[in-house]
Amino acid sequence: MDDIKYSLGIDIGGTNTVFGLIDDNGQVIKKTSIYTKSNEHPKFLFQRIFNEIDKWEDMLKSKNIIKFIGAGVPNGNYFTGYVVNPPNLGKDWLHFDLCALIRSFRDIPVAITNDANAAAIGEKFYGAAKKFSDAIIITLGTGLGSGLIVNNKIIYGNNGFAGELGHLVVDRNGRECNCGLRGCLEMYVSAKGLEYTIKELKNDYPENKFLHSLNDKKKNGKRIDEAFDNNEKLAIDIYKFTGRKLGQGLAMAATILAPEAFIFYGGLSNARHRILNYAEKSMNDHLPSYFKKNDIKILQSNLFDGEAGIIGASCLNKTQN
Repeated sequence: MDDIKYSLGIDIGGTNTVFGLIDDNGQVIKKTSIYTKSNEHPKFLFQRIFNEIDKWEDMLKSKNIIKFIGAGVPNGNYFTGYVVNPPNLGKDWLHFDLCALIRSFRDIPVAITNDANAAAIGEKFYGAAKKFSDAIIITLGTGLGSGLIVNNKIIYGNNGFAGELGHLVVDRNGRECNCGLRGCLEMYVSAKGLEYTIKELKNDYPENKFLHSLNDKKKNGKRIDEAFDNNEKLAIDIYKFTGRKLGQGLAMAATILAPEAFIFYGGLSNARHRILNYAEKSMNDHLPSYFKKNDIKILQSNLFDGEAGIIGASCLNKTQN
């Protein structure tokens, strides 16, 4: 086993962190998920990650199986290696040299990027974006992230923070966002946004039994899916409202970048057509007339749930920008 080397891909979210060993063909050899515990110092998360890596190396009977480490993290900067003011992580992450921390555990090549960029790279190398030269990949988790593929390359912009579609403003007087703005797309289309919508509807319909059954964040999505399929009006209203807001944001992005496709990954996107059909109609309604209707494809990721981010992170040493 000594001559077999893998890349370690890490996908850090506001709630969970997924990491795995990836071979040179993009195959996930081993992976697991742990709680991020984002209010703790990042070093404790990486202590837990590398404790698990030590176990994997013991199992594989080798201590040197990792040749590269890539991490996707909210507001991770590919150029500097720092995490800067991530909206869904704690105060110890506010301005933090993550590459230096990772190298303190393993002194091998390391790179980081925004978590949504990592997922976009995974989709471009091995997923639904492989056949497109221009695509926007949107990750729906605790928040809304996005990665831009233009002319077959990930776009970082001048400062490393290009492509934050989650902070497009779709309602100037809308919900307050952690980024300091109001009415950001993320506050309507994400796990966090869904909870706001449910809360507002509970205030409007205090006696509604369906709404009051939505009391577990981890199970709410599945319950709304089932109720939607059973023609529960308020379930339909929730997804229609969410999809329409999403479509507004897609139209803004499409007007600037004219992608061939939007590709959705994770979390709320698992509602699939229940949200995406409304989003597609709303997008087409908000696009300028010179865009052909249905010219832009709305697609679901074809990578296994939880793998786009770690696969893309593991490919960071293969990207040239």
